[in-house]
Amino acid sequence: MLRFLWDSISFQMLLIFLTVFLLVADYLKRRKPKNYPPSPLALPFIGHLYLMDFRDPIKTMWKLVEKCGDICSTQVGNLSFVFISGQQLIKEVLVNQGENFIDRPDMPLEQNFFSNKGLVNSNGLLWKQQRRFTLSTLRNFGLGKRSLEERIQEECQCLVDAFAEEQGNPFNPHFQLTNAVSNIICSIIFGNRFEYHDEEFQTLLHLMEDTVRLHGTVAGQLYPSFPTVMKFLPGSHQTILKNWKVMRSFVVEKIDRHKEDWNPSESRDYIDSYLQEMAKGDSSNSFQEENLVACVLDLLFAGTETTATTLRWALLYMAIHPEIQARVQAEIDLVMGQVRQPALENRDKMPYTNAVIHEVQRMGNIIPFNVPRAAARDTVVGGYTIPKGTFMMTNLSSLMFDENEWETPHSFNPGHFLKDGQFQRKELFIPFSVGKRACLGEVMARSELFLFFTALLQKFTFQPPPDTTYSLKPKLGMTMAPEPYKICAVPR
Repeated sequence: MLRFLWDSISFQMLLIFLTVFLLVADYLKRRKPKNYPPSPLALPFIGHLYLMDFRDPIKTMWKLVEKCGDICSTQVGNLSFVFISGQQLIKEVLVNQGENFIDRPDMPLEQNFFSNKGLVNSNGLLWKQQRRFTLSTLRNFGLGKRSLEERIQEECQCLVDAFAEEQGNPFNPHFQLTNAVSNIICSIIFGNRFEYHDEEFQTLLHLMEDTVRLHGTVAGQLYPSFPTVMKFLPGSHQTILKNWKVMRSFVVEKIDRHKEDWNPSESRDYIDSYLQEMAKGDSSNSFQEENLVACVLDLLFAGTETTATTLRWALLYMAIHPEIQARVQAEIDLVMGQVRQPALENRDKMPYTNAVIHEVQRMGNIIPFNVPRAAARDTVVGGYTIPKGTFMMTNLSSLMFDENEWETPHSFNPGHFLKDGQFQRKELFIPFSVGKRACLGEVMARSELFLFFTALLQKFTFQPPPDTTYSLKPKLGMTMAPEPYKICAVPR
């Protein structure tokens, strides 16, 4: 009977049946609950892939907001997103209902190495234990204390010396800035800094940069939506996976060296402190070596990339706006002179410089969609139903460029953070996010930005090389960074 039915079905009929079956299966898989956030028309299998601008995802997001409003949904392949824009809804998600959106979603590319471990990708008790321990350890090794300031000041001098070696000639400051910033977190994690000509560490920094940028390629953006297919295809995503292996090996080697001369009664750095927790042997806790590796990689990336990228934007904006740079230098000269090293106690006396740094962060907008969240339980936001597990993206660009908040939202204007000549904080300014998942290194990052920025402008005037026109178009990746550029650091 089966043989008869098989022989009687034409190839065309079989093809039609399979097509209908796949379409129905796709529909059932993507079916959303009632009152789910609105979305444009989705095509079978690919969803809203046809709307994506891989060179400018922010542009795609603004189109969605214009079409659907401050809360909207998209579907690309296997991945569903809900985008949240505007101050009211973002505050609702990150603060008012922060506990309901405290989780991280599964990110297929990162899952290959982190498997929900570490500080960024973990959830629940595991995340709470790792974050609590890390915050405590960072405080013990200087976060919020004078010892951290002294670490940064020492590194500022090393960076100033490195820039001075360029003798005012055009150079790319990228990896000198990155090395300097990374040395602060490295001194806490590994117990030592790395010279700017250390080949092994320079290789690591280049791998980190390569990985950050490759996430912005077409393959890097498509992998989360089509992981089952993409993992078998060649492309930049395969390079990302290779890079993670090398970076992981670097961290494992440093941990192994710590084990060789580890003294349980003395903690030299973060790794030693973590080894102490592991030695307690409590099988119920999450302090295992795989978590240590993940935590170190998280701290290394988070403690390097964002601050270094912001400083690259800062020098670029100063070279483009010499009148603003001159005013910052005048304030530096007035408050600390050209000899005394900048200190954090000077910050409150330097409202214009503080405003410029904040404006760099606003305009740089280096993490425009924040770090993704996931709904920990079924929740209602803005009148719409958000099911548990929903992938949430908070559109920080809608705050940073809100035309109702900023006088000239698309122009570099330190006056946005000044009132009657005094520095003024803005509620919409949240580059470090807010709530319980906010950046745990915010204090360190803000200290680094102020000290490095003032130390450099105290000693140098930054100018574009002759006949050079800079671009402010960002280079897409895990962060929005400036295109590579050369600059002249002219001694003052």
